[in-house]
Parts: sequence; structure tokens; C-alpha cells
Amino acid sequence: MSVTWVLPRKLAELTGYTEKAIQDKISNGVFPEGTVWKKAPDGRRLLNGKEYDKWVESQPITM
Repeated sequence: MSVTWVLPRKLAELTGYTEKAIQDKISNGVFPEGTVWKKAPDGRRLLNGKEYDKWVESQPITM
């Protein structure tokens, strides 16, 4: 079974971001609603791991 949408706790576990950092990115519009995150039918926020990867890869590399 492949799971695309996960709770913030799981994304935090996988990425190293804290749950608060993830919630802040949602609240501040850094993670776009409908692609990186959405509300499930029960009202909980879910995050798409594949879209998160795209978000990471879209950032310019600075040194």
C-alpha cells in the first residue's frame, strides 16, 4: 500500500521539520493548499509527501 497524504506528525518524522514549523508553513502560505496540503473530509490537515518533495526541489540552491 502506498500512502500519499499523511498527517503533519508523519511528515515531521520524515523530514526533520517540527510539527509547528509545518503548521506555520501552512498558515503562512508557504505550503500551497490543494497541492502540498488539504483538509480531509474529517477536517484534519493532510500533507502530500510527493508535493512536498517538489516544493523542496523547486527552491534555488544558494551558497
